[in-house]
Amino acid sequence: MGSHLLHLKVQFIKNRCLRLMFLAIIVILLVSMERTYKWQMETQRTIRCFLHKDQPEVEHLIKHRLSALGDVLLTEPRPTPGRSIFFLETSCPHNPHLLQLTARQACAIESAALHNPNFQVFVLFASPRNQPQGESKEPLIDAILSYPNVQLRRLNLMRYAEGTPIEDWLKDGQLFRSSYLISHMSDLLRLITLFRFGGIYLDMDVVVLRSLEDVPLNYAGAESDTHVANGVMSLAPTGFGHLLAESCLRDFLINFDGGDWGNNGPGVITRVAQTICGTKNITMMLEDRKRCHGFQVFDRNAFYAIKSRDWRHFFEPEFVEETLERTRDSYLLHVWNRKSYRTPIKVGSSSAYAKKAQLHCPRAFKAAGEYF
Repeated sequence: MGSHLLHLKVQFIKNRCLRLMFLAIIVILLVSMERTYKWQMETQRTIRCFLHKDQPEVEHLIKHRLSALGDVLLTEPRPTPGRSIFFLETSCPHNPHLLQLTARQACAIESAALHNPNFQVFVLFASPRNQPQGESKEPLIDAILSYPNVQLRRLNLMRYAEGTPIEDWLKDGQLFRSSYLISHMSDLLRLITLFRFGGIYLDMDVVVLRSLEDVPLNYAGAESDTHVANGVMSLAPTGFGHLLAESCLRDFLINFDGGDWGNNGPGVITRVAQTICGTKNITMMLEDRKRCHGFQVFDRNAFYAIKSRDWRHFFEPEFVEETLERTRDSYLLHVWNRKSYRTPIKVGSSSAYAKKAQLHCPRAFKAAGEYF
């Protein structure tokens, strides 16, 4: 009798464990399904954002006293080939009609406009943006538009790709199946931009420290001993520079990998540089510039003096002297927004980033409010 009861107790415990395991599996499956559904919905929303209707809703614009940003290919002034600096904004806000920039984005734009007054600075939005008629009531927008060489424009993705080596590939839809769609869209659009206009592309997480106007076109910068980065790229609008832009676009479509964040960004310019320079050795690219046939790979100090793993050095006061010294000869700071965007700094902070921002984007810094 005792053994029978023990057997029943063991069976009950086993059955209870099985029920709990089954319940846990069901919960995991439901959570996984919910996350998958949300990811799919967000992906679809992002795709619709990039493939937006060409004409804005006129009634909405009139009702809210808004005006749509002009298309970069159709609106004057258009970019001057080889004499323009480009920024790209590829996020898809939940309010697609809202024209907003973060303080750090505004700082990047202002610093470029401040130090390069003879270049046009174009901020290209990959999704629809509308701006209020008259005063924007957005202090950061007003700050950058106080510079006469700053232009805000939208772009229509499919029109923008027309006549480029990527046009037919883009229609296939492989890009939209990327696990890093917004990042890979940005990687692609900077290449199309340089193919169309030449000039200089800059990431939105920089602070320009000096003029780039007299730096000969056709360059990028090394960020490590193995990779050339695509956060700062310059190509001439014709000749060798245009051929390089074409090579980059062809490499993008041939080697595209939607599951690899860096393959279609730094990977592209690295592979193209390796081909034209005839070596995979970054040191050789730096030491023997003739081997790259007119394409210059700057050393890390030019654009990426602070490594991505040390991004906190920009924001923590204890590193201020070291960081200022290491960036003393840099053309710009790159503050690695992918890692640093959740680290706000208080206006008046003694961090290296705050000190540089106050000097090189004073209007954005003033308009930022309490935190930058």
